[in-house]
Amino acid sequence: MGSVNHKRLTRLRHLFVNQPLYFITTCVNDRKPVLTSDSADRILVGEWKRALVRHGWAIGRYVIMPDHVHFFCRSAHSMISLSDFIGKWKQWTSKRIIQMLDVKAPFWQEGFFDHVLRSDESYGEKWQYVMNNPVRAGLVQNTEEWKYQGNIDFL
Repeated sequence: MGSVNHKRLTRLRHLFVNQPLYFITTCVNDRKPVLTSDSADRILVGEWKRALVRHGWAIGRYVIMPDHVHFFCRSAHSMISLSDFIGKWKQWTSKRIIQMLDVKAPFWQEGFFDHVLRSDESYGEKWQYVMNNPVRAGLVQNTEEWKYQGNIDFL
């Protein structure tokens, strides 16, 4: 019998997923704790509510912490890339927050953390972790008490 040439399988360099679900985290510059006010909440949530029409990005669940935000998003019709969407969202929110809360620019740290979720199960698991952030930070006793969280679009 002749020898069989076995090649090792290599990891894919790129993963193509149709309309992936992203988990996003972005922080306030110098981690200033200025986001947990009703004014900041209105600005952030207002921009998330307009994201689908304005940029083609649907926003799912979110948690606003004093110095950072977590949210889930998905491109509805790929009007712009994830990086461009986050850049536009940061631009609009920072302008309004700087004006309303009288804080200095730059408002957001450069960049953001993104993670592609691989299944509906991981969305639930990631949400459980994120919604417990205020409890772990000692801001509330249980997750239901934290008023700076919610859901915009059904993902």
